[in-house]
Formats: sequence, structure tokens, C-alpha cells
Amino acid sequence: MLIVVGVFASITGVQSIGVCYGNVPRIASSASVAADWVKLNIQRYPGVAFRYIAVGNEITGSTTQNIVPAMRNLNAALSAARLSGIKVSTAVRMDVLAASSPPSTGAIRDAYMTQVVKILASTGAPLLANVYPYFAYTARIHHCARNGLTYTNLFDAMVDALYTAVEKAGGSSVPIVISETGWPSAGGTAATVANTQTYNQNLINHVRGGTPKRPGAIDAYLFAIFNENRKTGAETEKHFGLFNPDKTPVYPIKF
Repeated sequence: MLIVVGVFASITGVQSIGVCYGNVPRIASSASVAADWVKLNIQRYPGVAFRYIAVGNEITGSTTQNIVPAMRNLNAALSAARLSGIKVSTAVRMDVLAASSPPSTGAIRDAYMTQVVKILASTGAPLLANVYPYFAYTARIHHCARNGLTYTNLFDAMVDALYTAVEKAGGSSVPIVISETGWPSAGGTAATVANTQTYNQNLINHVRGGTPKRPGAIDAYLFAIFNENRKTGAETEKHFGLFNPDKTPVYPIKF
């Protein structure tokens, strides 16, 4: 079980790295560009134990068609560089599912995700998923027990909906890594420091045991290290950090 603070940054060093949105089409269209990307971003840092490469983060629209070819080209580049232990995936949000409630109805929405799952199954890579129960809670999305499994929290229900969908797409062996999760401490409904501390501390304690569908430790990345006071968008987006911009803690937490 791994708990990491940040989107792709660990306490002891970077373990996962993302391909920027604008680079995904270029890597998808050229094996040599993929090889150059690996040289520049992986091979230049032999002291860093990279675990995953995420081909984009929550990609939507027409760029989704580039995810699968980019993954293929990066896998080939890693193999040529004898770095096949690094797993290539993509980070998705919950709306890649056509259904999620109850968890037993989980199903993939788009065909490209079925191809993503097939590649992950063939390489042993996990699906990286950004799971935010806060947004399900504020949207009044409810998940109930089904098929003999009982759910006491939205996190488990959301993760198991993803597992169900991945299984239906032919990825019964594909693990899920929580690439982002967290709770805002200000700016919206139920967004308080107390609720944020409770969610993150309980998550750290909880992921050791897995979910009702998949018992066993889950790797998870907490979002985020710092509150982003200059971030645009909804006010809640500025308040997911463990620390303020001046490095003072928003609340105490134990890992």
C-alpha cells in the first residue's frame, strides 16, 4: 500500500510522471518522438525510481483517440530502452463510465477506453483513476449494496464501479491506482477543514484494506500538497492542499 501526496509526486521522489496534454498527439503519431520523450524525461534521471507514466490527465474530446497509440509507442520506447518495468497508463475521471450506481452496474462509456483496458491487461499496468467522493456527494449521487456487497462510503463504491467496468471490458487482472483523491477545505458545500482532515485521515487508514469487491491494499495519491490560491475555476479547486502557499499546515495528518 502506497499513500502519496500530490498528483504525481511522492515524499521521497517522483514515482510517476505525466505526458502533457499537448504532447500526447505528437507521441501518438511518432515512435521516434516517443523514444525522444523517454530519453528526455526518464533516462536522464537514472536515480529516480519511476513507477508509472500517465498519458494525459482526464483527457476528453477528440484527443482521446491519441491515448491508445501514444501508450503503444511509449511501451515500445521503454522496451527498447530496457525499461519495461515502468508501466504506461492514463489518468481518468469517473465520467469514463456510462453507469456507476450501484457499483455492480459499472460500465465503460467509450470504445477507446476498452482498448486502453486491453493494453493495460497485456502489460500488467494499472488504470490510474481520479476519484473524488466530494463531487459525488455534492451531486447527490448515491451508491447502494448489490450482489451481496455492502458499501459504507462513496470511495469504495466509486472504485468498485471502476473495477466492475474494467472487468466487463476484459481487464479482470487490471489493478486500479488512485492517481488523485481529496476533499476541499473551503469554498463549497461540506468543504470544511474538519471534513477534509477526516476524509484524508480516514482514507490513509482505510486503503490498507481495499474495497468490498477487491480486498487488499490500494495505492493512492492524495491531492494535493498545497492550496492553489491562484487557480481558476470553482472556489473549491483552490482548497485541496495539506499546506497553505506560505507552507503552514492547513490541518495535521498522520501517514
